[in-house]
Amino acid sequence: MSEQPAYDRSLIDALLSNCRRATLPYQQAHRGELFGTAFWFNDLLSENADGTETYYQYLVTAGTSTYCRIAEIRMRPELSESAMSSNNLLMTDFQEGWIPLGDSGVSVMPTTVLHALARRKGWAWATDEITEGLAAKAEDIEALGDDPVPAYALGHDVGPDRTQREQAVILGEVMRTGDGHAFVWRGPVPQGCVGAPVFVGRGLDGRHVRLVCLGVLLSAEGEGERALNPVATFDRIRAEVRRLPEPEEPSAETDRSPRAGSRWWRRRV
Repeated sequence: MSEQPAYDRSLIDALLSNCRRATLPYQQAHRGELFGTAFWFNDLLSENADGTETYYQYLVTAGTSTYCRIAEIRMRPELSESAMSSNNLLMTDFQEGWIPLGDSGVSVMPTTVLHALARRKGWAWATDEITEGLAAKAEDIEALGDDPVPAYALGHDVGPDRTQREQAVILGEVMRTGDGHAFVWRGPVPQGCVGAPVFVGRGLDGRHVRLVCLGVLLSAEGEGERALNPVATFDRIRAEVRRLPEPEEPSAETDRSPRAGSRWWRRRV
C-alpha cells in the first residue's frame, strides 16, 4: 500500500468490545499443517410477539481450511461460563461437519455439535456472535463505494513457535474488484488468519461511523506479489445459508443452549 490508511481506533475498540469472544482458532491435530480461524454467526429468522428471537447458529470459516479429519480447537478461558477441563477441544470427522455455501468459498457448521461437546465435559460456551445487526447487508456493501476502505480482520496468528494462536486485529484495506461486485483484501494475512471475520466502518451522517462485519477472509488467489485474498461478503453468505435445508422445529421450551439434535434456538430479547 502506497499510503497508510486512516484507521479508526474507536472502531477497533468497538470490535474488541463486541466480538472478542466470537472467534475460534483451529488447526489440524497432531500434524499442524493446516491452520484457520472460525467465528460464530447467528442468522436471525424472526422476532416473535412473545419477546423472543428465533435464530440459527453457525460457525463460519473459509472452506479451504477445513480439509482435515481431526481438528484441534484452541480454547481461551473467556469462552466458557465455568472452568474447562482442557485448553484444547478435539473434533473428529472435522471436514464432514462443514457445509460449503455454493461457490462462495465459505463453509458453515451448525453449532449443535460444539454445544454437545461442551455439555459432555460439564461446561457451557460463553461467546460473542456476529449478529443480524452487525453482519453487512446489501445497502452496507453498496455504501462502501469504489475506493479502498480501511479494514480490520480478527484472526488468530500461528506465531513463531506454531502453538500460540493469539488473537490479533490485522489492519488492511478492502477494495472492489474489476466487476465491482466482489472485494479483495490488501495487506498482510498472517498464517492461521484465513477464515477470519473482516470489519469495516460505515459512515452514517458525516460524524458517526458504524462497525459492520463485511464478510470472511478467504485464501489467497494468484501467485507471488499479485496474490490477493478475496473477501466473501455477508449479503452472499446470508442468501446461501437460507438456501440450506430447513432445520427441524424447536420445542417451546428451547433456550440459548440447544437440546441434542436441535438446530434452532430461541432467546429472550
